[in-house]
Amino acid sequence: MSGKPVCIADFEEYAKKFLPKSVYDYYRSGADDQETLADNVAAFSRWKLYPRVLRDVSVMDLSTSVLGQKISMPVCVGATAMQRMAHADGETATAKACQAMGTGMMLSSWATSSIEEVAEAAPAGLHWLQLYVYKDREVTKSLVKRAERAGYKGIFVTVDTPFLGRRIDDVRNKFQLPPHLRLKNFSSSDLAFSSGKDFGENSGLAVYVAEAIDASVNWEDIKWLRGLTSLPIVAKGILRADDAKEAVKIGVNGILVSNHGARQLDGVPATIDVLPEIVEAVEGKVEVFLDGGVRKGTDVLKALALGAKAVFIGRPLIWGLVYQGDEGAKEVLQMLKEEFCLAMALTGCKRVEEIGRTLIRRHQVVSKI
Repeated sequence: MSGKPVCIADFEEYAKKFLPKSVYDYYRSGADDQETLADNVAAFSRWKLYPRVLRDVSVMDLSTSVLGQKISMPVCVGATAMQRMAHADGETATAKACQAMGTGMMLSSWATSSIEEVAEAAPAGLHWLQLYVYKDREVTKSLVKRAERAGYKGIFVTVDTPFLGRRIDDVRNKFQLPPHLRLKNFSSSDLAFSSGKDFGENSGLAVYVAEAIDASVNWEDIKWLRGLTSLPIVAKGILRADDAKEAVKIGVNGILVSNHGARQLDGVPATIDVLPEIVEAVEGKVEVFLDGGVRKGTDVLKALALGAKAVFIGRPLIWGLVYQGDEGAKEVLQMLKEEFCLAMALTGCKRVEEIGRTLIRRHQVVSKI
């Protein structure tokens, strides 16, 4: 990249050159052969836009809401762990960028900034907490209560991680958190991933998950969580209609269609391809969101046309942090906002509410054999 970034790929190119290899690999890589990692991005190209013309798009309104909270655009920041590996200010820089752009941030439980530090860094910002269910339920409960006290507006509970997916790059690198950092939401060195112990030939994070996260987690735990807090709860990591229906039955307020950035089980579908099935399954009873593979404004438009209320980005935000901290994160968000605005205008939509299923069709490849 020479000069100012003009697309998300430019930010990643910069980050690849700047970050230590093990850190870049941690953020970038997916599970096993990384087929789903590639398909998350490629799948958007299988959906084609059918624009309407001769619509007055001289005045545009990109605003919408998530779980009852107004945001400036349907692009939010998803939970990405250990952001101080990307920039010294990490999650606090992300929070400032989201506040400046008028959108929401999902904080990872495995953040290198605490729940309280993020709230203090962006006191007028919109924050949600991503939650894992720990073997020690008091740890899980404490995270939820701290989020409530800090003014967070929802809990995104990850449902696809009884164990960590096999990320080959992390295994090869024997990934560990750099020694000057720790997971700031935990007091013990073991839970803070900062004990300095030898994890052998494996990824340190895979060992951490096996030791700390509850592999027995099931729908009863979602019921327990529902009884623990009055905050909206979103099930993060659903790819099947029957799971979506069960989540609605239990009382969640939203579904995040997610394959964990293709970092858990390789060979699962791209999220944009299963989104219509989930939207149909919930019958409008809860809000549906999407993450995975969003790199352009047209990706955002396609997700909304297929029924998503908003999308969440992960890696692009990290590349922005690496580039220039909170200002770089703002640049990424601004870029996606401008691209989305243009895509709306060129499909004849001046408000988010005008984006609908008639704008998009799945492209069918016909074999000539």
